[in-house]
Amino acid sequence: MNMEDVSSLNEAQQQAVLNKDGPVMILAGAGSGKTRTLVTRIARLIEHDRISPFKVLALTFSNKAAREMRERINTLVSADIGALQMTTFHAFCAKVLRSEARYLGLSRNFTIYATAESKSVAKGILQRHGISQKEVSPFEILNYISSLKNIGHYDGRKDVEETYDIDRSDPLFTYYQEYENELHKANAVDFGGLIAGVIQLFELYPEVLNRYQERFEYVLVDEYQDTNRAQFDLIRMLCEKTRNVCVVGDEDQSIYSWRGADIRNIMDFEGVFPEVNIIKLEQNYRSSGIIIEAATSVIAKNTQRKGKNMWTDNPEGEVVRIVECADDKKEASYVSREVERLRDEGVPFSDIAVFYRTNSQSRLIEDALRKIRAPYRVVAGLKFYERKEIKDVMAYLRLIVNDKDSLALSRIINVPARGVGATSLRKLEQEAIQSGCSLWEIVQDVVENSDKYKHIRLSAKIKKALAEFAHLINESTLMEEQNESPEKIYEKILHESGYWDFLKASKDYESLARLENLEELASAIKQFEDDESKPSLTGFLETVTLDQNVDDESQSSELGEVSLMTVHGAKGLEFPYVFVTGVEENIFPSYRSLDEGEFGEEEERRLFYVAMTRAMKQLTLTFAQGRMLFGQVKFNGPSRFLQEIPKKFCEWKGNSGTAGLESVNSVQSDWSDEDFVQDSYDEDEVYEVRSKSSQRKPGYPKGSKVMHSLYGEGKITSTVGLGEEEVVTIKFHDGAMKKFSVKFAPLSLI
Repeated sequence: MNMEDVSSLNEAQQQAVLNKDGPVMILAGAGSGKTRTLVTRIARLIEHDRISPFKVLALTFSNKAAREMRERINTLVSADIGALQMTTFHAFCAKVLRSEARYLGLSRNFTIYATAESKSVAKGILQRHGISQKEVSPFEILNYISSLKNIGHYDGRKDVEETYDIDRSDPLFTYYQEYENELHKANAVDFGGLIAGVIQLFELYPEVLNRYQERFEYVLVDEYQDTNRAQFDLIRMLCEKTRNVCVVGDEDQSIYSWRGADIRNIMDFEGVFPEVNIIKLEQNYRSSGIIIEAATSVIAKNTQRKGKNMWTDNPEGEVVRIVECADDKKEASYVSREVERLRDEGVPFSDIAVFYRTNSQSRLIEDALRKIRAPYRVVAGLKFYERKEIKDVMAYLRLIVNDKDSLALSRIINVPARGVGATSLRKLEQEAIQSGCSLWEIVQDVVENSDKYKHIRLSAKIKKALAEFAHLINESTLMEEQNESPEKIYEKILHESGYWDFLKASKDYESLARLENLEELASAIKQFEDDESKPSLTGFLETVTLDQNVDDESQSSELGEVSLMTVHGAKGLEFPYVFVTGVEENIFPSYRSLDEGEFGEEEERRLFYVAMTRAMKQLTLTFAQGRMLFGQVKFNGPSRFLQEIPKKFCEWKGNSGTAGLESVNSVQSDWSDEDFVQDSYDEDEVYEVRSKSSQRKPGYPKGSKVMHSLYGEGKITSTVGLGEEEVVTIKFHDGAMKKFSVKFAPLSLI
């Protein structure tokens, strides 16, 4: 590699490449050329400094990133880099454990358990204790175990137990111990156990640690802000002797605490490596000057950061557009009209991205884009009506309106699990074929004339489950025939089938997202009812089906597709034109994050910063005065983050002046009435939503029964304040006591 490769870098990037020895922390801001810098550093170690690839360990978070970086390094060096360990944390630890398996009582061919196998072990533990999965979900056990392994715990690691105040008398800790014993007996390790296992190996057998310390003279870590505490411990152990560790990350883009990422790994790095050389990559090559200035102003409000002053040589560009919409449907319509406008100006669809805080928000945007025949793709996710939980519940609804829909029946006859497995289903299907009738008719007949079907040998448990299932479908069908509202039928299916409780019991991030999607489906049904004079379940299903079959093929393939994604999914990507939707209190920041206090708010602000810095040319932030959430119109008000954008960097479009901003009084603002630009929204649309807002119900008095969308039913034990200042304490059915601000909490009176 010649010196031109280094001289083409900016001054800070050159420092990051040339500071070879000792601990180095590269704080790489958004769009600052982080990957190029890291690749060049590794290549220089091998090519210029003659460090053997065998002595270099480079860790990242995905196999794709590792492959791409290896390919780029290969083009920069003449040496054979086959021995270079450019890999993920988990792949590296799996390799170490296979080499050293005997130390931990494993054989080299141990199995790595995926979620399905781990769940089976957890279910077995509950069965042995005589505990129903309705009382304790297997996922609750697995989430607890994962949280222990994310901090590097293994049974007997006393320092971690003391630091994190782990309660060994907690029943979940007992289940964790039993779980680990079961895995050990099966010669197996789970995903989190790969890293925790290597930590245990290194702590219990210093001679093994010494071998790896001597082998890897240089350790480099990409996306360091995403590491958990176990990964931090692993890095610290490997580099204790040589001190040649280089970590690359951005504390302002640490957005994965829900899966174990710990921002303290950046904040505490100097405590472990006090001689560290901190290098800041602050020049942004991606975005316009105004976007960078606006995003920097927002993230500066956080306290958990090292501090960077991002800048760019790019043109200043357009101001950030903040667009206030009457409701969520108008918001989606506005975005689709802007997409149309950009298309007419010659902008390819592939240059446009629409972000949202949660997956459930995609539905209305998808609907609006289909209406203008704009092709789109949901990045790192499925289109709304293709998501499993939506297809499951829609199958229930399809069966209610058409009992001959055997595809729908076979999909949900055992969802959630009723004991009607694949073998039993095949028997019923075969019987239907031989009898020349529908699958539903056979199920009905089995329930009513079980003696007639002794030859297919269904257990009493299965017959009972089929009877309960048939009763639910028949009752729901009767409701449809009596013109009951689709919303009521949906609610009956969702709860009486056990599907809602099944997801709620899991308590993991994915299940919470699925619940939000089901709540959004409730909103879709409610909106359908509001739009139709005679709404019916049949009509709703027909509308969805027809909308789904809009022909997108008329669009030129050269235009590509509009990208739709959550902000989490947008990290690492860039687009010339970006729309961030739903920038409202309780949505962005999310209501769950607000329950976590300052820590939660700061992570949401980092997420907002990530969203802003994906935009290259034009950034549009939208919010709705009223939004349908959980089947009800909510008036959240604009996000506090909008006020943190200095007025000189943005332009407000909408009809409501500063009224929306005044409702968020927790942040100082430098806005005034004259700073807002009026847009072409219908004043009646805005007034209609405001009228609904003014008809607010009274507060939440002591003794009231309430429903919280996440925690379920509870009773108010005390209330303080009035109106937007009202704070309530609620005792839930499981005995938990929680305090909420009425302004932000998703509460409804029962």
